[in-house]
Order: sequence, then structure tokens, then C-alpha cells
Amino acid sequence: MSKAERQLEDFEKVFKALAHASRRNILVVLKTREKMTAGEIVERFTHKWPTITRHLKQLEDAGLVQVRKVSREQYYSLNTKRLTGVVNEWLKWF
Repeated sequence: MSKAERQLEDFEKVFKALAHASRRNILVVLKTREKMTAGEIVERFTHKWPTITRHLKQLEDAGLVQVRKVSREQYYSLNTKRLTGVVNEWLKWF
């Protein structure tokens, strides 16, 4: 696989994660706080727990959030470096 093909796959993963308004809102919420538990994130939305956890999983799979487990809690934080890196690489194509 060429570098360009790998980049296109990377773009697809990230932009697919960014395509849903709820996932973008989760990123905004995480930007305002250093880290949050899944429960704290769920409290900020009208969606049910399973919906938010699916969104969090997709953001994690795209590398846009980092997850750190402490005891029984999972703490989510925004991976700003990944977000800006992929978007900047995509913009270079233009």
C-alpha cells in the first residue's frame, strides 16, 4: 500500500468520525475539559448511554480521543495532535 493510499484511509476514518454532529459535539465538550468519564459525557447529552458509548468508540477508533482506564472508570480526552495532524495533511492536498 502506498503512502497516499494509507493517507486516504486515515482521512476516511477521521472524517467519517467527524461526519456526525453528536461526535463533533463530544469533541467540543472534551476540548473544554482536560478529561471526562463516559458518564460525565453522557450527562451532557440527551442521547442514551449506548448511543454515546458507540460514538465514543468510533472517535477512539479514529484516534480522535484517548482513553485511560483508572480502576472501573474510563477517562476520555481529546487527541488534538491527531485531529490537527490529519486535517492539516488533508488540506495539503489542495
